[in-house]
Amino acid sequence: MLRAIVFDFDGVIADSEPLHFAAFRDILAEEGVALTRDDYYARYLGFDDLEMLRAIGDDRGRGWPPGAIDRLAARKARRLETLERGGSILFPGAAEAILRASAAVPIAIASGARGDEIERVLERERLRRCFHAIVAAGDTPAGKPAPDPYLRAVALLAPAAGGALAARECVAIEDSRWGIESARGAGLRTVGVASSYAAGELGDPDLVIGSVKELDLRALATLCR
Repeated sequence: MLRAIVFDFDGVIADSEPLHFAAFRDILAEEGVALTRDDYYARYLGFDDLEMLRAIGDDRGRGWPPGAIDRLAARKARRLETLERGGSILFPGAAEAILRASAAVPIAIASGARGDEIERVLERERLRRCFHAIVAAGDTPAGKPAPDPYLRAVALLAPAAGGALAARECVAIEDSRWGIESARGAGLRTVGVASSYAAGELGDPDLVIGSVKELDLRALATLCR
């Protein structure tokens, strides 16, 4: 039976991937490094901020000096916060989907985003109370596509779910092949949301939906039978 749901954040709940791209593009341009939208979505979207900056440094032969990656990540975070100030960044129907899900089973977030960024958006939208746990960048030894974030989310959800919780009793909601790989590696059932990528580019989720507002709890329960 379905006992818990774990959501990715960027690209599933928050329509924030374009803002992350813009923030990275802006701070990297100040370093003389060009980042295109195609590069971001094809190569880097699955990384957390620090991993992405390391990968870009490797790919471009920059060899960032000690401490530079942390400073770049801090600048990117400030730029992202500025870009968010225009209003709600939630996908249409995301708040309603979260409220439906949290009324049925315990829910959590497993994301490569910074914890303060996730908390900021959820508090602004008055949705933080819906989530029993948030697993963010740096909370696990390895990020996606490793299974660590989802393994931790399941462990944190267990008390709210009434005790021992098996990964196969949980469903992950993801928007990228990296996230699908992470969730499947942890043993969760998977739903791919075709918001950042076309359905055929999501890997092999158990179910594909067009947006989070289409989330159907009966369909999720079927996946866990």
